[in-house]
Amino acid sequence: MAPRILTLANQKGGVGKTTTAINLATALAAIGERVLIVDLDPQGNASTGLGISRQDREVSAYDLLVGEATVAEAAVMTSVPNVAIVPSTMDLLGVELTIAAHADRAFRLRDSFKRLNELTVNGQQVTYILIDCPPSLNLLTVNSLVAADAVLVPLQCEFFALEGLSQLLQTIEQIRSTLNPRLSIQGVVMTMFDKRNNLSEQVLQDVRQEMGDLVYDTVIPRNVRLSEAPSYGKPALLYDLKCAGSQAYLRLATEVIRRERQLHAA
Repeated sequence: MAPRILTLANQKGGVGKTTTAINLATALAAIGERVLIVDLDPQGNASTGLGISRQDREVSAYDLLVGEATVAEAAVMTSVPNVAIVPSTMDLLGVELTIAAHADRAFRLRDSFKRLNELTVNGQQVTYILIDCPPSLNLLTVNSLVAADAVLVPLQCEFFALEGLSQLLQTIEQIRSTLNPRLSIQGVVMTMFDKRNNLSEQVLQDVRQEMGDLVYDTVIPRNVRLSEAPSYGKPALLYDLKCAGSQAYLRLATEVIRRERQLHAA
């Protein structure tokens, strides 16, 4: 069976996209899935946060998009069991110039996934692909939306949350109507929730009112251990499994799987 491809997208920076990608992948792997992360952000934080040093990124997502490497050649295993990553390098900053003139520029990532069966994790096929996007609606993000089955939107509990969301939803709708008719929204996850802060609660209520059932029940709290973990090159679930942030991502993984099953049943 083909893996499910989920894009983590939000054009705003600092909303917890990479933290969600790393920890959701780890949580999915912990419950038996085999996960590939594709790091499409030139900053490469997902790669760093999983302990992949700069010198170990000889082949990267850039090579994938320009057609110089397959997924199997670009992917490296991480220290997390059952999680591999296609790392990012600063070369991605120039990828738009390299592929902009090509008619298939929006389909480069999707086409690279046609040879996914060459990649195995612990001898078996990948079951989930999580794509970590840059904080902008550029050609990298468009490639990820065209390649994806569904979008997972991390949204920070802050005043302008809904403002950025409407722009992203318009982009998703444009991609669905023109380039990828199967694209759906897997869900919206509220991040950096501070229960001592009335604004966080108000934003959560506003987003639930606007987006309804698309908002996951699980809310990711503002958590020091979540912030510390990347500097040790580890997901929070390996750094401190018992912290509130890790426990929240385990619950989120369960919700994601449940929604996936409902989608397949439908």
